[in-house]
Amino acid sequence: MKTLAALLFAALFAIAPAATAQQPGDPIAEHVFPPELVMQHQAEIGLTDEQRTAIIADISRAQPKAMELQWKLQKEAQALVAIIKQDAVDEEKLLAQLDRVLALERDIKRVQLALVVRIKFRLTAE
Repeated sequence: MKTLAALLFAALFAIAPAATAQQPGDPIAEHVFPPELVMQHQAEIGLTDEQRTAIIADISRAQPKAMELQWKLQKEAQALVAIIKQDAVDEEKLLAQLDRVLALERDIKRVQLALVVRIKFRLTAE
């Protein structure tokens, strides 16, 4: 039972920036650039001072939101695990808690996707 709960937890709550994941066949990742990649190659891609400043501002606005959501997600995920660990699980309570976790994951992905799209549109074809 503990192994199943651990596997469920790992499968459901592996926090990875899905919107920017560089997985083969990811239709979103094929069209956006993670902030780290842009900043690592800023000289090579000819990033202007204006673009760099705007991207840093975008990251600075997104980071606190993402961090707050991550903390909330961690708390809600722990609450979900606590429910799952019980000998007798109240399914309604479990599903309500799962909905809270999934809503936070959606919000995190939304912040991440909004950031990478903003960065994409700050870059030029050159």
